[in-house]
Parts: sequence; structure tokens; C-alpha cells
Amino acid sequence: MYILEPERKISVTGEYDVAVCGGGVAGVAAALAAARHGAKVLLIEKQFALGGLATLGLVTVYLPLCDGLGKQVSFGIAEELLRVSIGHGWEDKYPSAWLHGGTLEEKKQRRYEVQYNASAAAILWEKLLLKHGVELLYGTSVCAVQTENEMITALMIENKSGRQAVKVKAVADCTGDADICALSGAPTALYEQKNVLAAWYYELKNGDLKLRPLGYCDTPNKYKTAEQIRKDTRKRYQSIDGREISEQVIDMHDWQLRAFLKDGDFSLQHNMTSIGTIPQVRMTRRLCGEYTMDDVEMHKAFPDSVGLFSDWRKAGPVYALPFGTLYNRKMKNLAAAGRCISVTDDMWDVTRVIPVCAVSGQAAGTALAMCPDLTSLDIAALQEAMKMDGVALHEEEL
Repeated sequence: MYILEPERKISVTGEYDVAVCGGGVAGVAAALAAARHGAKVLLIEKQFALGGLATLGLVTVYLPLCDGLGKQVSFGIAEELLRVSIGHGWEDKYPSAWLHGGTLEEKKQRRYEVQYNASAAAILWEKLLLKHGVELLYGTSVCAVQTENEMITALMIENKSGRQAVKVKAVADCTGDADICALSGAPTALYEQKNVLAAWYYELKNGDLKLRPLGYCDTPNKYKTAEQIRKDTRKRYQSIDGREISEQVIDMHDWQLRAFLKDGDFSLQHNMTSIGTIPQVRMTRRLCGEYTMDDVEMHKAFPDSVGLFSDWRKAGPVYALPFGTLYNRKMKNLAAAGRCISVTDDMWDVTRVIPVCAVSGQAAGTALAMCPDLTSLDIAALQEAMKMDGVALHEEEL
């Protein structure tokens, strides 16, 4: 059964050099970078605050910018957003040695990471974007794209004002789920293992505010024994179907409440203060880019590197981010950033986190501002611009 929607004229409500779809960390970084490089930028976010999982999902740990051996690897906007997030205080994991000129030995003792306040970070990042002239459109979803000659020319959006269109020269897909890639016809792939349930929340107990992280993510099957795989019967979610996501959120709420009540009852001394307002989804759908990166490529030199990042799970590995992971020439003016860049399932768990989202976001926003047709982009010029903005591109530079 189906219903035919009547044809209608859609009002064009704006024209932009770069439209950033999704206001998580990757979207914030992409919008900020594009604006700083002279682009007229629109950031489209379906929620009513910035930060995505990093704020609305209560995953409030800004994971390491260093290699765990005392060496910083991620710079530029990745470090700027960390510092901005704690501009009015922090919750835990304060990296004093990194922020106040500590010794190498001190930096080896604690990684360059911090736990921050979600609400403050969302507002501080918003103020940062507004300061640089980024236009924010909250409560808005992209529901279709218009393409011509392998380029996106317009986005169809919906919000309280109804259905509208915005004309664009270039688009950054920072949705986390490669939604714009899929809508435009760019090739995508799904995360085969799917997601296990996570349900973080905050509680206040005897005057002490604590983050209660229920569930994390799943180790790639490559690193499990056959017996571990056989015994793992946890419910999993692909997390790109509307009904399934609703079911996932309901399961999340149920787990949060059961865990809270197990630890005590509602009272002034013990209270659940906040729950995530979006599902805690890690890996769903990604772009199939010009290059697909794997987790065995640590310390590998890429001639088109646009930044560096570490492995948040263990000390030692350093990765260069090849620009080829951010785009596919079948949609020339579209770049992916954040957790939907082109990586293998085994690499996905490394690249889905805040620092890599910021590194890839800065690269995507800078590239699109410089040259909307990414197939014609001068990579050397992009790399020079990234270096001028404080980004380290190759491990030997460290």
C-alpha cells in the first residue's frame, strides 16, 4: 500500500557555500573550519542543542588527544573544542600536565582527555559558531537532496516552518549515519555487527554527582574467539530504521530506571538527574570513500593525510587520516566527517570518537570551503591550510 504525495513547489529559503548536516562534534568542527575559511555556512541539526552523543547522549568523556606515551597527536580544532568545553569547569579526568606545561613524565601518567559538563559544552560550542558567523537551524531534518552532474545542488529540509529548500555549493555529512550520503546516492556500507545497548545517565547521590555508564561498545569480532562469539547473545540494533531506534530508546530507558532503582529509591539524597535524549548509537552506516582505512594501518604514512589521531583504547598507536576516507568522487561536493567516514568495521571503533570526529570535521569543512568539487581539490593546498591552522599531518612532525 502506498500514498502518492501531490507535487508542490518548495520555497528556497537560502543559499550557502557549505551546508553542514548534523551538529555533533564533527559538525561543529566542520562548520567552524568552513566559516574561518570564508564560507557562508549553514549548520542543520535535528535536535535543539549541539554536540550529539557528546552532549545529548551524555557520552561526556573527551577521549585522548595523545598517544598515551606523553606525545600529543591531535591538534587544531580537536584541541580547541576540548579547551572550550571546560571553559567553565570540568567534571573529572582533568589533564593538568597537558594544559599547564607539565613534564613528559607527568604527561605519561595521564592522557590528554577530560570529562566535561554536557550542557555547558553544548552552549559554549554554540557561542563559538555564532561568533564566527555560522547560521544554526535547529529542529530541522534533511529529507531529500537534489543533484545534478554528480553534485548536490539543494537540500530539502523540514521543520516547524514546513518543507523548504536551501541551495548549496557543498555539503558536509556529519549526521553520524551517512544520511546525506545515502540520500544522494553515494555508496555506503552498514556496520555488520550492529550495536549493543548502552544507556548512560547521571545520578546525584548524597551530594555527589556521578556519570553512570551502562554499556559501552562491542569489540570487533576479529578480536574475539569463536567461543566468545558463540556465547554473545546480546540484543543488537542496526539503528537506522525509525521503529527500531524507537525500540532501542525504550530499552535504554528501561535499563536506566532498573539500574537506578537497584541502587536506591528516588529521594533528595539520591536522584536520577539526567538521561540521554538521543540513542547511544556507535556505528551504523558509513560512506564508502575513495579509500577505506583499516586498524592495522597505525604509523602508516599517507601522502594525502589531513590530520593525526590516536587509539583511545590503548597507548602507542598513531594514525594519519587520509583525505580519501572523507569523500567518493561519485558525489563530488559531498564530504563525510565523524563516525561515518570510510573505514573498515575493525577501524570503526577507533574513529567514531570525539577527537577523530573533530579532526575529520576540520578537514572536511576546510576542504569544502576551499573547493566545492573535491575531485579538483589541490591536496597540497589543503594540507598547507591545515598546517597553518595548527594541525599536525604526519607522525614525523611530532
